[in-house]
Amino acid sequence: VRWMMYWIVFALFMATETFTDLLISWFPFYYEVKMAFVIWLLSPYTRGASLLYRRFVHPTLARKEKDIDAFLIRARERGYETALRFGKRGLNLAATAAVQAATKSQGALAGRLRSFSMQDLRSLPEQ
Repeated sequence: VRWMMYWIVFALFMATETFTDLLISWFPFYYEVKMAFVIWLLSPYTRGASLLYRRFVHPTLARKEKDIDAFLIRARERGYETALRFGKRGLNLAATAAVQAATKSQGALAGRLRSFSMQDLRSLPEQ
């Protein structure tokens, strides 16, 4: 549970740091403070990640639980519909390609057979 809390808080930190890094990275000792913060999150003595998770993240997730569940259900349904749509489209493309290849090869075979005259066919050894 401790590691789960750490990774959730760390992921949120990294997501916000991606945007704020451009704005505040020019502050003196910015990288040192950032490194100290990550160590504070990770340390078993300070339990920074547990503190932030229990104080901020968990209450927010608990308040938004129904919205998150509804979003996940919609995402699953849309994902299933999208997979079906792309699957049908892929099968249609494969079937079209197979029919086109068959008609082209059949036409080539018929043209090659037409190129033989009856004289050529009679001169073949009988086997």
